[in-house]
Amino acid sequence: MNNLFSNINAEYKPVQKELWTGRQTPANIAPQYWYQHIECGDLIHSEANEKPSFALIGYACDEGVRRNFGRVGAVEGPQAIREKLAKLPLHFDKTVVDFGNVNCLDGDLESCQKAFSLAIANLIDKGVFPIGLGGGHDIAYAHYMGLKKALPKKRIGIINFDAHFDLRPVESQPNSGTPFNQILSEFKKRGETVDYFAIGIQKQSNTKELFEIAKKYNVNFVFNDACYTSKENLQQLQNELKSIIGNNDYLYITIDLDGFSSAYASGVSAPSPFGFSPIFVCKMLEFLLKSGKVVSCDIAELNPKYDKDTLTASLAAKLIDFVISNTQEKRANLPFRS
Repeated sequence: MNNLFSNINAEYKPVQKELWTGRQTPANIAPQYWYQHIECGDLIHSEANEKPSFALIGYACDEGVRRNFGRVGAVEGPQAIREKLAKLPLHFDKTVVDFGNVNCLDGDLESCQKAFSLAIANLIDKGVFPIGLGGGHDIAYAHYMGLKKALPKKRIGIINFDAHFDLRPVESQPNSGTPFNQILSEFKKRGETVDYFAIGIQKQSNTKELFEIAKKYNVNFVFNDACYTSKENLQQLQNELKSIIGNNDYLYITIDLDGFSSAYASGVSAPSPFGFSPIFVCKMLEFLLKSGKVVSCDIAELNPKYDKDTLTASLAAKLIDFVISNTQEKRANLPFRS
């Protein structure tokens, strides 16, 4: 297919700047909206920016959701997020580059994950902070393997905002419910442990077996009924997170939109009225980003097909804007150019 993704049954496709559109503003004033500020790059044919930047990279795949008997449609998630991002007012002065999509071909989830992991590793190597746009939550396995490919000797903890553990054992094929089991089991075979902390777990969404698997791998988690924004509650959860922050060189944050209450996120494969709120997640993101250890993040499971008034896509876009706005570009302990 090309030098980076040769012999992989997946498609890498850059995004054209013309697809980023929004409200017109006078030409004599500084950019006011995302679409006026965003740059578009090509992982194959363009050089890395000379200064640190944030990268958008789409994972256009919902084959894992289909295999997990979910509602398909997340393949359209990356584009729906871009459409909402384009129209957001701009309140930061940081370089953001859209590097396009990795597209799943012929239902070949495994190849799509391999290609996406190579894209993540490539971006980290270029000094870019990757932000993945899903796509099913099987993006997490691909994303993490890409991080470890670029940073093999570093400990990278996982923070997952989600209603589900996604710790299902792989039976015949991996799917959107297996990514963290794949990560934990594969690295255990290598003699390595991976710290995994899940925030927002719902009893009604996880079987007894999954809780047993979480115990087996020493997974830390908090239930959804502890995800409130009172000062005392936030402080308690932040204290619980200090261990994973201290034990790891870097942190990878993944946000499954089905962890939110369906009042905020109807456009997902498995909506639930018992999820957390956007304000809660932003409070926790702010705390985690202040650690200076967050190396990348992604948004998973946006399904535009079921998104009422495009509110879920808007939520995903605003979360990405929040992450970029609250992340420092120059951090001595991260592998980005200063």
